[in-house]
Amino acid sequence: MKQFLLFLTFIMLFVTIKAQSAEDSIKTVISKLFDGMKNSDAVLLKTAFADSAILQTISSNKDGKTIIENDSVESFATIVSKMPKGDADERIVYDIIKIDGPLAIVWAPYKFYYKGVFSHCGIDSFQLVKINGEWKIQYLIDTRRKKGCE
Repeated sequence: MKQFLLFLTFIMLFVTIKAQSAEDSIKTVISKLFDGMKNSDAVLLKTAFADSAILQTISSNKDGKTIIENDSVESFATIVSKMPKGDADERIVYDIIKIDGPLAIVWAPYKFYYKGVFSHCGIDSFQLVKINGEWKIQYLIDTRRKKGCE
């Protein structure tokens, strides 16, 4: 009986360590994105994304209707590369990370600061895929608002 409990404890420890390392790898690739933004480094930013990645933002137009804006990694990286270093500072909190084999989701509330001044907040929703042993962002959609950020 003691051997069975020891074996069960070992298995649980192994599963926990493996899950933590996958979560750490996911956080590392997402950090590349935000480090690239903060440092105006388009090359670093692009390494976080899969080749066929999709970027979208949910916002409201002047009539209050919900709209979805599409962007490409390339155009986003170009915009970021033209900003002075340190101007774009997005700060996230990892709320939910779920992993199933080569698929992961991350739900992360954020606050965005431009030139050190609060600009907006919202939620970043990431879909990541493990490609050739490395996590990549395949899909990123976010919300943006000025209120309710406390």
